[in-house]
Amino acid sequence: MPSYRPESVGKAVQVALTEILRVETRDPRLAEVIVMAVKMSQDLRMAKIFVSIMGDQQVPTEVLQSLNRALPFLRRSLAQRVQLRNAPELVFAFDDSIAQGAHIEQLLDQLKP
Repeated sequence: MPSYRPESVGKAVQVALTEILRVETRDPRLAEVIVMAVKMSQDLRMAKIFVSIMGDQQVPTEVLQSLNRALPFLRRSLAQRVQLRNAPELVFAFDDSIAQGAHIEQLLDQLKP
């Protein structure tokens, strides 16, 4: 029988991290970070967080480095907000689906007569 707990915990982690990044972080590079999705492992010990950048002026590798530097703070804040036995290990990955969608839309606009 499949367990839906990783999905529901992933949603809770997504909401909590969005709030932490929006309100509590002091790094200006993290102000425009959007948490697109969270994929939790079955044992809830690891969370892969897919992030995107709202503005185009920042390089994704710099943002990922900033997130990794803020990792202890983010994990501690997340543990306070989401009630789990163990705070999950956080792994950040860049999600470029917004940029790909904009590129496809631009290509489609070029095809219009």
